[in-house]
Amino acid sequence: MGALMRSQAFSTTHRNARELRAEMTDSERKLWSRLRLEQLGVKFYVADFACLAPKLIVELDGSQHADSVCYDARRDEFFRSQGFEVLRFATDEPLKNMDGVLTVIVEQLGAAGKRPHPSPPPEGEGERTRSHS
Repeated sequence: MGALMRSQAFSTTHRNARELRAEMTDSERKLWSRLRLEQLGVKFYVADFACLAPKLIVELDGSQHADSVCYDARRDEFFRSQGFEVLRFATDEPLKNMDGVLTVIVEQLGAAGKRPHPSPPPEGEGERTRSHS
């Protein structure tokens, strides 16, 4: 792939990710605030949420997913064929049990050989507060 095509692909992907983040549900937004900026020691992208190293996808399933069970299964199968693990949570789970959701994610990261930060920063902290000493 030439440099121009890579640049265009990155630009399109970046724009799409920005649009997806702008359309997040309250639950997705709350979880994203705890996953973004490598707060767990790894970089996540929006799939709902995707981490490329290790390969982990976190999905929040709302009522719309009841109509797309086959689609979700095919999508999960594709992601797994690409080496990703897929975790699914009910869309309101981060609102009701953020610590539980983060615990499952951290356990999966540990199983993948990635040691996340031992104590993720409290909500709203850690986004730009790391010192650069």
